[in-house]
Amino acid sequence: MTAKKLEQSLMHEVKSTGAEQLIGEFKSLMADAEALIQATEDHPGETISSIRNKALETLAGAKESLSSVEGQLLDKAKVAAEGADDFVHRNPWEAVGVAAGLGLLIGLFIGRR
Repeated sequence: MTAKKLEQSLMHEVKSTGAEQLIGEFKSLMADAEALIQATEDHPGETISSIRNKALETLAGAKESLSSVEGQLLDKAKVAAEGADDFVHRNPWEAVGVAAGLGLLIGLFIGRR
């Protein structure tokens, strides 16, 4: 694995972290929506009841989809981590150089603020 591939792997990990945050926020949104739906249970009426049932079905489908995406994300993260681990074991000094370069870049960006 070259330095460029290591950088791509690191960028993939950054994207994964953003995806994990999005998944967490979506889970929170679903929990809030479920609480709101449950709060309307004591309101009579066919219209509200049908909307509530449809919303619960939609949330159930969203949970299944989210679970699938979360599993795929976890699998990709494991593959990326294994690739980075393999690279570091085969090329320890190149990995140190890449890490130092990234640290320098991050330091420069922080210094500009």
